[in-house]
Amino acid sequence: MSQHEHEHEQEHEHPLHTPGLDLPAAPTLVDHHGQVLRNSEEDQAWADLLSPTRRRLIVNAGLAAGALGLAGGAAPAAAAPAATAAKLGDPGFRAIVPPRDTGHSPWGDATALEPGTRPASVRPRDGADGLPAAPRPYTDIYSYHAHVYFDEDTYLKADRLRQWVIQRFPVELGNWNLEPRGPHVTPSFYFGFTNDLLPVIVPWLQLNSLGLTILLHPNSDDPRADHLYYTLWVNRSQPVNAYGMKRPGEEGAPKIEKILPNIVPSLALET
Repeated sequence: MSQHEHEHEQEHEHPLHTPGLDLPAAPTLVDHHGQVLRNSEEDQAWADLLSPTRRRLIVNAGLAAGALGLAGGAAPAAAAPAATAAKLGDPGFRAIVPPRDTGHSPWGDATALEPGTRPASVRPRDGADGLPAAPRPYTDIYSYHAHVYFDEDTYLKADRLRQWVIQRFPVELGNWNLEPRGPHVTPSFYFGFTNDLLPVIVPWLQLNSLGLTILLHPNSDDPRADHLYYTLWVNRSQPVNAYGMKRPGEEGAPKIEKILPNIVPSLALET
């Protein structure tokens, strides 16, 4: 190498930076003719070594080594800064995720070997082949319930609908429930009505639901099926936790619901 080349190389040489510190971008070198000067093999090796990906590897390795060196000694004044992560959208970006859990699953290690067999039927009055032998007569229904569901965002609509019902229908009105109650998994209120009101209340609720989720179910001798299988929904359905209710004939099965109206309407129904 000539003296001029040696001096030129020393002039633009960049010392190796301490791991963990940001490195300045290397300048573009050109000769007096404006031609870009190629790196020597040694310079290119250093450039590759200090590329962003390799730089992070060096920094992480340095932090790990530093932590080992401090083991058993005095605690450091402050933790070393973490390597600068790539920006969102950059090819090198990696999302921050929590550390992996350790231990063994409480489900054990053999769940993949369990066969996918058919459960017992949960539908009412199914025969041996899963189909009932005959339809139920409509006279098995003694009355109806309407459950109106709401939350902290829709309670004003539910209260408005409740007042409309109070003013217009001779129904049995239940509590304003701020928490789940019985098989109903969200806040709700209920009103019960007799069969003669069904052809009026159903279309009235369809037109005046205010977008709320409303469950209409009959009261037969099977309250479990009434809540799960004999239902009508206005707008949309939602889960009803009635699977634990007793079936007819089982010990502790609930009795058929009675409707005892406690509301005297004050307004004539619009027609």
